[in-house]
Amino acid sequence: MNYSIRTTCVAGNPEYKPRDNTGCISIPVYQSATFAHPSLGESTGYDYSRLENPTREYAEQVVAALDHVKYGFAFSSGMAAVTAVFDTFETGSSIVSSDDLYGGSIRLFDSIEKRNGITLKYTDTSDIGNVEKALDDAGRSGHHAAAVYIETPSNPTMLITDIRKTAELAHKHNALLIVDNTFLTPYFQQPFELGADIVIQSGTKFLCGHNDTLAGFITTDDDTLAEKISFVSKTTGAGLSPFDSFLTVRGIKTLAVRMEAQQKNAQEIVAWLSIHPDIKKVLYPGLTNHPGYEVNKSQTTGSGSMMSFYVDTVERAERVLGRVKLIRFAESLGGVDSLITYPMTQTHADVPEEDRLRKGIDGRLLRLSVGIEDSRDLIADLAQALN
Repeated sequence: MNYSIRTTCVAGNPEYKPRDNTGCISIPVYQSATFAHPSLGESTGYDYSRLENPTREYAEQVVAALDHVKYGFAFSSGMAAVTAVFDTFETGSSIVSSDDLYGGSIRLFDSIEKRNGITLKYTDTSDIGNVEKALDDAGRSGHHAAAVYIETPSNPTMLITDIRKTAELAHKHNALLIVDNTFLTPYFQQPFELGADIVIQSGTKFLCGHNDTLAGFITTDDDTLAEKISFVSKTTGAGLSPFDSFLTVRGIKTLAVRMEAQQKNAQEIVAWLSIHPDIKKVLYPGLTNHPGYEVNKSQTTGSGSMMSFYVDTVERAERVLGRVKLIRFAESLGGVDSLITYPMTQTHADVPEEDRLRKGIDGRLLRLSVGIEDSRDLIADLAQALN
């Protein structure tokens, strides 16, 4: 039986049969490091929680069901999930990547992955011509690209990459397409239906939704990729803990209603910001003047609740950060609480200044993650902070 995504958020994977036979509605927290064997050569299906745990397995099945694929893997953070994917590539691999990414991903790619012999070729993937050129260049140089890695919308400038066309190009060059779907989640965007091979999400954000746990997820429908990811997970030991798995499942139950409420608030705030005299530009994929509006509309069912905007001066940006009251000045995003972030000194602090400025990440840029508070109160808070 196939459920709608709203039902799947609550009910989970209809094909998955939990080992628990008590009839409990809420998945139990199996807080056990190890599991006893019935006898020599026999197993209950669980041996050691680094390898498998019933609560984590349930969380993995729920997220896989949301993405309509067979395999899900839960990790201790979004960055642990990204690292696990890159651990499946051989030394010497070349990856074409969006150049506008979460700063933590850039830090990983330019330090640890570089040291591991993985070469990243950054380009503006919102222009499909750049992707084609990067893949062609990699082939001509003798370093065939193993994958294309994209965020859409991107963090923090909300660039949109055409997933369908990028998947077609990647597959034409025998490369995988990896999509970070953190901002929109499976509720608003289904990358596998558009040709993705691997999807990564920071479960810390919208999936959990309450700013109370760290989590990361990888999903795929490919048996070979799943085997590689499973091997990395059990070998490196970054699997999600039982209690954090429980919190993730609990959070996902309200994913649909939260995403809708947060998007509605975001749309009202965007409309207000767009006519405010101190706001020079609003970056939100749902605006008809956004350069990626049509592409985003063609591959999603919503624009979400993430936005960035430029104020007129650095001094005003600093003033806003110091004066907001209801909206909290903090890193992270996607929770029920509205958070405002200063990418220049927070999410992208480790990105070289020249690269930051080239991408438009300067002292006037603020990123806003809209929560579920009353939009009128959020607008009033922004108004007093700006003025």
